[in-house]
Amino acid sequence: MPTSLTRRAFAAATLAASTARAQTKPIAKVARLPGAAVRIALNAYSFNLPLRDKTIDWNGVIDYCAQHGIGALDATGYYFDTYPKAPPAAVLHALKRRAFLNGVSISGTGVRNDFAVTDAAARQRDIAMVKEWIDVAAVLGASVIRVFTGLKVAEGTTFDQTLQWMVPAFQECAAYGQRHGVIVGLQNHNDFVKSAAETIRITEAVNSEWFGVILDIGSLRTADPYDEIERLLPYAISWQLKETVWYGAKEVPTDLARVKAIIDKGGYRGVLPIETLGPGDPRQKVARFLKEVRAVFG
Repeated sequence: MPTSLTRRAFAAATLAASTARAQTKPIAKVARLPGAAVRIALNAYSFNLPLRDKTIDWNGVIDYCAQHGIGALDATGYYFDTYPKAPPAAVLHALKRRAFLNGVSISGTGVRNDFAVTDAAARQRDIAMVKEWIDVAAVLGASVIRVFTGLKVAEGTTFDQTLQWMVPAFQECAAYGQRHGVIVGLQNHNDFVKSAAETIRITEAVNSEWFGVILDIGSLRTADPYDEIERLLPYAISWQLKETVWYGAKEVPTDLARVKAIIDKGGYRGVLPIETLGPGDPRQKVARFLKEVRAVFG
């Protein structure tokens, strides 16, 4: 007859084994209720030039969102004067207050990190920067911080070798995000990662509920971008819905109805940020694209 001590030891061993199995089970795909429900948002990069030349500020962007019925904003970090350092708390509080009083939520922010570089010290600086902006996101009430892999495979290295230090860097950021209630979102950006398969490979290797994909439809440059979108959808925590997609080197207008059909089929609930690029007045470009998006998504 096993003693109570033996039974406790057996129970502890069973729990440990169960925990180990749970930890090795892939959790990269997003667990959410079935069905589709999107809320149109704006990525601040749409106002890149006016924000940089100071012809518009955060108050102006918030007001634009409110005037056009855009319910959420990705307040990208590059456009704060202190970037890459975090802005003072008073600046964040003022932005948060203005957004709240005008019915606009701050859904996310973003930074430019490079985890593909071979310089370990540079990677550590960027990890620290991501963590600092996770703190910013938490203050703003933003649920997501948008990050990147890096620019390219460094000379003398391979994609696989780079993942050996890139994945732990993302895992460290995701763990920090978990402690502060902020999900780390990897934007596929046609740089180090060039396909859905590569993006999924990294996401599954990080294997954290606090790490997902920012689905950038304009940075997929394969034979069929819609096939890539469909493959990335189960990992998506947010989007970059752009005016055009690419079939290899050929740029064509986005078939919004096809994107909606993919979402309706696969299921996605959350913000759907739009991002307009290229020449022209962003106020007009965003308004025009917003009208097209609403005609399809409602």
